[in-house]
Amino acid sequence: MIVMPLAQESGATGEVMSLIPGVSVAMQMNILLSAILIVLLLIVRRGIMALVNRRIESQELRYRWAKAIGYAVFVIGGLILIQVWFTAVASLGTFLGLLSAGLAIALKDLVADLAGWLFILWRRPFDLGDRIEVGGFAGDVVDRRIFQFTMMEIGNWIDADQSTGRLIHMPNAILFTQPLANYVSGFPYLWNELKVTVTFESDWRRAKSILSSVAGDLTADITQEATETRRRDEERFLIHYRSLTPVVYTSVVDSGVLLTLRYLCRPRERRGMEGELWERILETLTEVPEVALAYPTQRVNLDGESLAELVPKELESVPVSNETKD
Repeated sequence: MIVMPLAQESGATGEVMSLIPGVSVAMQMNILLSAILIVLLLIVRRGIMALVNRRIESQELRYRWAKAIGYAVFVIGGLILIQVWFTAVASLGTFLGLLSAGLAIALKDLVADLAGWLFILWRRPFDLGDRIEVGGFAGDVVDRRIFQFTMMEIGNWIDADQSTGRLIHMPNAILFTQPLANYVSGFPYLWNELKVTVTFESDWRRAKSILSSVAGDLTADITQEATETRRRDEERFLIHYRSLTPVVYTSVVDSGVLLTLRYLCRPRERRGMEGELWERILETLTEVPEVALAYPTQRVNLDGESLAELVPKELESVPVSNETKD
């Protein structure tokens, strides 16, 4: 134990005068050293951050430096404080054993969050800026801490994965119990679908050709990028796509012929891409009279036929009894 003479010895009696009555000199020295250490570490951290802010203009790099310096100061300070308060290895081992047992019982959630933080640093299931979905919430990761990470929420009451403006703080331990979906890791593109219904009388083959042509022109650069990305990541993930070009599937619904356009888009451009596709499709279809968009319809009886006139003649001779049986 580190002990420094923070007292005065009396020449007559040899007694030690304590600054804090009832507290040993050794304990007072440890408290003083701990306070000085914390203040020095805070000053050093502030000085390094001031130097970083003067020399680095990128906000993202400043954020990463701040996180790294904060973690370093925390670890270094913790190790030094342990040396101040526990000098013998045996006593340190006993303390850590008791501490871990207490944490496992009383602070199991915090311990799980700490384990989740280590898992994030080690396995890197997501990075800052990634768009993820976990626990029923989706968003862009804007912060990572020891016990939680923060997302800028997307979706919810907003359509097409656009931001709601809310920050969602998620405990790190949720990664051990909930599936995690990463929108950009490995294959940073999404498959999206656009459904167009034309009437049965329309030339659906012509409409299908129009959809394929419009989507092919609009997504040509994305298809090229996705092809190169897939080649680079073949060794990391076993991802197989026979074709990355847009495709149109044909099916029949109540209102007409349903044409489903499947195409690639970037995760943050899904709504904008869909809007631009619709505009081009509508502009093209106005010049093609053979194709008409379908919509739900209802048949209305305008001939004034009553229900009695619609009853088959075979049922008219069937007797109807008003008697009831017990």
